[in-house]
Amino acid sequence: MTAFLDRFRRVEFWEIERWQLRPLIGRVRAWACATRTRRWITGIALMFLVLFVLPGLVGTAAMAGAAGSGSSGDSALSWMDVKDSSGVELSNYVFATNDGSVLHPMTTGIALVISLEFAGWMVIVTIGIWLITYVLSFRWLDLFSAPLRAVARTLSAQVAVPIVLITAATIGAFFVAWFVLRGLHAKAAMQIATMLGVAVLAPIFLADPLSDVLSSDGWLIQGRDLGIEIAAGLNGQSNPQPGQLVSSMQGQLADNFARSPLQVWNFGHVVDVSSACRSAWSAAAGDEGQTASAMQACGDTAAHNAAEKPGVGQIGAGILLLIAGTLLLAFAAVLAIKIVWSALDSVYHGLMAIFGFAAGGFIYGPTQTFLVRSVVHGFFAAARMAAEVVYLGVYVLFLGDLFKQAQGQVMSVFIIGAIVEVVAILQLRRLTAGLEKGNDWVANRFAMAIQNGGRAGAGGGSGGGTALGMGTLGAGRSMSALGMLGAVSAIGSSPLTEWAWGMTRTPFRPQARKERKSSLAQWDIWGAPGFGGPDGTYMQSYAHFPAFAAAARKGALAYGGINTAMGAAAAIQHAVDSGAGRIHLPAALRGAGFTRDDIIEHAISSWGIIDDNAQNSVLADKQLGRVVAGMQRVQPGGKARSGEEEAADLATLQSAAYVYRRASKGGRPLDGGMPTGQQRDYVDNYMDRPTKEKMEALKNLADGSTKPGTAGVSMTRGVPPLSGITQEEAQDMLRWIGNEHSFRVLEAANALTADRQNPLLMRQLQAAVADAQATDSYASGIAPSPWKIAANPYPALSRPRPVP
Repeated sequence: MTAFLDRFRRVEFWEIERWQLRPLIGRVRAWACATRTRRWITGIALMFLVLFVLPGLVGTAAMAGAAGSGSSGDSALSWMDVKDSSGVELSNYVFATNDGSVLHPMTTGIALVISLEFAGWMVIVTIGIWLITYVLSFRWLDLFSAPLRAVARTLSAQVAVPIVLITAATIGAFFVAWFVLRGLHAKAAMQIATMLGVAVLAPIFLADPLSDVLSSDGWLIQGRDLGIEIAAGLNGQSNPQPGQLVSSMQGQLADNFARSPLQVWNFGHVVDVSSACRSAWSAAAGDEGQTASAMQACGDTAAHNAAEKPGVGQIGAGILLLIAGTLLLAFAAVLAIKIVWSALDSVYHGLMAIFGFAAGGFIYGPTQTFLVRSVVHGFFAAARMAAEVVYLGVYVLFLGDLFKQAQGQVMSVFIIGAIVEVVAILQLRRLTAGLEKGNDWVANRFAMAIQNGGRAGAGGGSGGGTALGMGTLGAGRSMSALGMLGAVSAIGSSPLTEWAWGMTRTPFRPQARKERKSSLAQWDIWGAPGFGGPDGTYMQSYAHFPAFAAAARKGALAYGGINTAMGAAAAIQHAVDSGAGRIHLPAALRGAGFTRDDIIEHAISSWGIIDDNAQNSVLADKQLGRVVAGMQRVQPGGKARSGEEEAADLATLQSAAYVYRRASKGGRPLDGGMPTGQQRDYVDNYMDRPTKEKMEALKNLADGSTKPGTAGVSMTRGVPPLSGITQEEAQDMLRWIGNEHSFRVLEAANALTADRQNPLLMRQLQAAVADAQATDSYASGIAPSPWKIAANPYPALSRPRPVP
């Protein structure tokens, strides 16, 4: 609640643009599609809205309109004039129930829900029944007949002119002469016969092109009558009348799908079983109160009690009827569309035949095939429509028989009827596909006969082949699911579709709009001058990766090789020398050729731990700090580690010792290059046993704190003092000590790496590192923490020298 109030107080909450329709829809859509749960909830809510709420609102609005007009029926449905077998309009149907009161709110709520369901159900069922009977009555054809016939006559007058006829006949005569010259006399004779046939039939057809299709006794009406008669005959009626059968079919559909289910829903059983209650219910239609009273008057107290005591079970029955009614509407819509489509197909091919009879029929080849296809397809469209009428009639009459045999068990048959309707919709596709194949086959046979001199097959007795102008038989008539997906994909990837969708590539894909925005943003960046391309700033920003990999490979090949612990440590050191950071090391090792994940992981982990530990070192020499941190990793004790981890730590220590030696290397020889002397004796004495006093005396002399020639520190074992040593010589001695420490540390590290199981070599390395750390502490005056001091296994005066 607090968050909502905070949002309410914001300034943008009151902006007019924020609450315009398009931004509001965008925000709602973004919220609804943010998560999978929201998408599911939104889909279920929309389905519930379409199936239940929307029909209820439509029905309620229709009932409100009827009440406002003073009519007892539903004025929004009465225009359909759908009546049951008793002559009662479906728009006058009511659901008789007790509306409750203030003292009975539960009854009021149940009655309200049932009323909404009833209103929606009546709209769906009435439209479905009206659609079936309206299509079968062919009254809709009257809407098209006069305009289409006028258009056809006008088109015929414009196309069928003498100049067109003379030109087409001349071209046809040329083909006759050509066939005669080539000795194809049968083809020439067939071409002459075809031209004469077209010349005779053209005036008759072009006088009123669509009269045979749209007239009161044309192909369509005759196809409708034939279909209804066949359907009635299959249902056991010996002498059916199409007009009367359509009217009776409407009453039968209304009884089976509206009247009887409503009575079962309202009263728990069919009240029409009693002739008195049947008449009473019909007479009271349109008034809820009179309907309930009529049931009591005719002696059906059970029906009256059911109307007075609505229950939750009636809500469930209403949902069931809504679903079944929706399937009925879908069944009616599919059949109606198929029938109207077939009828208009016949009209379309009739219009196309105008061009064939005016000119195309005289010219050999695809144009004659076009005329043949137009005529054959026109006949077959009417035949297909008749077959679909038979299909619809058989199903309607079959469902009527099911309801008759049910003997009051309406709901079970209603469910079975819904299943039958679903099956009928699926089976209709097979029927249509079969008729389409037969259509193309007949047209192809006629065209082949004309083009091959009376023979249906070209050069063989099998009758195979395709006539000129037929294209690929059946290619455009029926598509599989995969073919439809392919067609949709082709349309979606078409440049025209992309232009129509606001220059959006493949707009049918999900998130296509979002991808377009992202692509435009990327193009603005990549299209900037100097950014893209092989020499652009983007490629330059990644140029360090090949350099790191090359440096790592060079180091690995020089020390240890690829896929070894020593090689990995050397590769990392060389990569770091080239400027690589820790985040670049995995790519550098991979680029150098390392393939073993364990070696890469342990090497980088060891390098990172030792480097992190060295950051906390207080030593003046940071390279020595890394050596001390590495020494603490490899010395005995602590947490048990695997052999691979120990090898990686030792290799990292060796690498740190190498860097320490590299940084300390250099300096001038002592005593003028002589093997012994005062300077060499002093530094050898110090290296044998480093002490703070010795380092401070030498450091004071080197930095000028002690004047040259004064008395120095007294030495043990006869080592002379610092008297006589100049300041520059003292500085050389300090550099020699640092150089010697790095030399001893590196030699000890190399020896231990070659034989890491030798405890003596481990102690020598510890001693060398401890001496170097002590010297750094003496020289800088900063003492490390006790737990940071490297352990010295040789505290005695004399120590063994590192093994070379």
